[in-house]
Amino acid sequence: MTEQIITAQTVSLDVDAGADPAAVITTLADALAAAGRTTDPADLARAALEREAKSATGLPGGIAIPHARTASVTSASLAMARLSRKVDFGAPDGPADLVFLIAAPEGGAAAHMKLLSSLARSLVRPDFVAALREAETDDRVIELVTDAVDPDAKKKATPPATAETTADAATPAEKPTENRPRILAITACPTGIAHTYMAADALKYAAERAGVDFAVETQGSSATTPFDPEVIASADAVIFATDIGVKGKGRFHGKPVIASGVKRAINEPDTMIAEAVAAGQNPDAARVTDDGGTDTAAAGSSSGVGLAARTRQALMTGVSYMIPFVAAGGLLIALGFLLAGYEIANSTLDAGGSLDDAAFIALNNSLWDLPSGGLLQYLGAVSFAIGSGVMGLAVPVLAGYIAFAIADRPGIAPGFVAGIVSLAVGASFIGALIGGLIAGAACLWISRLPVPQWARGLMPVVVIPLFGSLIVGGLLYLVLGKPLAWLTEQMNSGLESMSGGSAVVLGIVLGLMMCFDLGGPVNKTAYLFATAGIADAATAGPAQFQIMAAVMCAGMVPPLALALATVLRPGLFTEPERENGKAAWLLGASFISEGAIPFAAADPFRVIPSMMAGGALSGALIMTFGVELRAPHGGIFVFFAMNNWVLFLVALLAGTVLSAVVVIAAKQFGRTREIAAADLEAVAA
Repeated sequence: MTEQIITAQTVSLDVDAGADPAAVITTLADALAAAGRTTDPADLARAALEREAKSATGLPGGIAIPHARTASVTSASLAMARLSRKVDFGAPDGPADLVFLIAAPEGGAAAHMKLLSSLARSLVRPDFVAALREAETDDRVIELVTDAVDPDAKKKATPPATAETTADAATPAEKPTENRPRILAITACPTGIAHTYMAADALKYAAERAGVDFAVETQGSSATTPFDPEVIASADAVIFATDIGVKGKGRFHGKPVIASGVKRAINEPDTMIAEAVAAGQNPDAARVTDDGGTDTAAAGSSSGVGLAARTRQALMTGVSYMIPFVAAGGLLIALGFLLAGYEIANSTLDAGGSLDDAAFIALNNSLWDLPSGGLLQYLGAVSFAIGSGVMGLAVPVLAGYIAFAIADRPGIAPGFVAGIVSLAVGASFIGALIGGLIAGAACLWISRLPVPQWARGLMPVVVIPLFGSLIVGGLLYLVLGKPLAWLTEQMNSGLESMSGGSAVVLGIVLGLMMCFDLGGPVNKTAYLFATAGIADAATAGPAQFQIMAAVMCAGMVPPLALALATVLRPGLFTEPERENGKAAWLLGASFISEGAIPFAAADPFRVIPSMMAGGALSGALIMTFGVELRAPHGGIFVFFAMNNWVLFLVALLAGTVLSAVVVIAAKQFGRTREIAAADLEAVAA
């Protein structure tokens, strides 16, 4: 490294730096200022404390890593304090006595992430932490830290194998010790920076303590070395410590599995190793099911995720799989309207129609006589028929993948049954939501029933789909169908009756929801509510089309407003934000609310309320103007599916301008220089 990231001026041993994180962080920021690493220690401390308020940076073992990235930092730096009076940084096992303040310049994302991941991985090594506590001089601390975070120094050193020794740790060249349990692990987090490797190291050291042969494959930001098939074949069990999907899960088919998030592997590595050893000796233990599948029992494993969170995840999974069907089907229906007129919804298409028929129609009708006939009318009818068929799949797909999120592949068939029965009894989307949850829970319960070994192979392909379908279908037909159908009918009738002030209030609420979490559960709930109303284009009324227009208009506001704000007051935004602002123009115009996420992640308390203000205004104006939209997606590219696109633009412009003005005003009270979303996840405690 050309410049040391830590110096004698930024190391404080056995000091009393105060009673709370604010005092410690301020002390460390002042030390960095004295070393010439920051031009504004108050700004650095403020940014680190704002990050701390979002998610505690305490780690198990009496360690804390507060961090920030701001323009006042001149180069990536570390300040370290060994505290004589411990301070609570929110770690699960108590206060910290080793505190590292990581400071990175505003444009130093790569250096910041590299520094963060290297230090975080080292801090789960008992020998490294013990050496820091035993160090008698500043120079010794500097030597230890430099070796830990400098890649060149790490290559020269020969420490015990870490998480980077992934599959190679158990290759045939290094035969496992006889009569010892053999455990494999996969670790992965969304950013693949810190938690991926911290979990890997924590499990490795726990395995050493337990006398277990162990190897880990880190599916993180660094190159992944997959396990050798012979290593997998020799394993007694596997641990999936992941917050995202496991790559190549089918390789472990039939292996006993313990599944959790990465945090549990960091906080309870000894417990997880013990559970994996026990699973390897238990013939009834949960196992990885099939290629590409998620372990059936893993969804209910002890992962620290509560029932409410798992239910929300299942619902979001179903919605995410459903949206492509709704978008494709809805746009095809809208295209049919464009080519053949809205009355095409009340006509039928001859299933034997062909291009020859279209040519015959064209010869006998004017192609320009729209929408009364000709080739374009025929093509419009084809487009409408295809779109209606695709939209008809939306409800079964929603229920099917809700069940899939709970019970994996065996839950798909019962989930689709729930959706089909929901349509048959008139329960529609509400029935699909409830039916999908019932199907998933039923399949998960069935998968946990003890069965003879010879019958285990029949469970995922025969037994679970059969009895899961019977349970959910029977409940919907015999018990829940009529109440859910009545609820759906009442909701639709209430929407149809909405007018005047009540419709405006609904527009405001939908606008607020669309801008609250920018593609998250609340946003998707409002979107699902709107698309459910227009799913049946032949029977949907004006109220449903107005709701769809309000939702789309409000969802377009955040990216467009932030793009406008970066143009009006570029000095209030960082260079990366200004670059994101350029892309946000197209994202907003295309109805992709997620285009505002980089801004909201960096400054949520100012950005999100500002966006909600504009979204509420747009939603209210759409309902006031009575704008109708017959397409579920597309933004400005589906103006043809609106009854009055001029008034839609008026509402969109009003909301965009209001949000831009509010966010600019909010940022006048002091810019918040917080870490990007990826950095936040990298060390979330």
